[in-house]
Amino acid sequence: MPKKILLFCDPGIDDSIAIMFALINPEIEIVGIVASYGNVSKEQAIANASYLLDLAGKPEIPVIPGAFMPIQKKMVTYYPEIHGEDGIGPIQPPVKDYIKVFPFDTIRLLIETYGSELNIVDTGRSTSLATAFILYPSQMKLVNGFYLMGGSFFAPGNVTPLAEANFHGDPTSTNFVLKHAHNITITPLNTTNFAYLTDEVVDLFSKHKSNPFAFMLKPIFEYYFTAYKKLSPGIIGAPMHDLVTVMTVCKPNIAEYIYYDAQVIEGIEAKGLSYIDLRPLGKPGKTRIAIKLNYDIFIKELKDCMLKMV
Repeated sequence: MPKKILLFCDPGIDDSIAIMFALINPEIEIVGIVASYGNVSKEQAIANASYLLDLAGKPEIPVIPGAFMPIQKKMVTYYPEIHGEDGIGPIQPPVKDYIKVFPFDTIRLLIETYGSELNIVDTGRSTSLATAFILYPSQMKLVNGFYLMGGSFFAPGNVTPLAEANFHGDPTSTNFVLKHAHNITITPLNTTNFAYLTDEVVDLFSKHKSNPFAFMLKPIFEYYFTAYKKLSPGIIGAPMHDLVTVMTVCKPNIAEYIYYDAQVIEGIEAKGLSYIDLRPLGKPGKTRIAIKLNYDIFIKELKDCMLKMV
């Protein structure tokens, strides 16, 4: 049976690649997408999610509008220099007069429908997921597990020297989720920074026209890779952060883990810094934190999926 996923996201190039992978992977069934602010505005995230579902021939999957700003009202920063004005590099989703969206309460209905079969994956800011915990505390206990892309443990951040963008975007909500969720897996920058795609791999994927996303893979990769080469000169490929998180649901062996209870700093000077207690008397916890990527397994799993439609 495929793994059922309710995906919270903010597509975004790497979110979009993760969605593409999940939609064509027979081992995964996306049962809903909660689209929120983050890499792009909430409205653009909804449009991008809907567009990807249309391309995959799966418009029946519900798109659920999420949060448009963090819990603590701050100016929201988007990243067109990394993800493009519309979030998918140079690709412009067609303007639709009407996009069908579902009420936020659909989250509760999906959890009640699938129960322990359901995995929640959050590759964006934590605001919408924290809201779901506030509204549906008993239902959230039914979920099998929670997978979060975020944080950077004793390694540099990507939005500040200390912090990763998702945990930095709404650290209050992230801490709330970490406190109330169970069976948590975090895939931080320690792992996702090494999940890079190269020109050669993307060229291989783009040649197979039976893949409904083949036409866009090359241009969005080139846009993303160009941005990353400016941020990290000498980098050999573009890291697909959110893809790792989605892949971990079915293939946990793509990474190696440590188990600690994680927290995120909410204060201004170190906002978004994720940390664990590694002192000699610090106690291991229950949260599974990916600390090292098994790249060979990652790239094999990706190729097996993206080339399967040949």
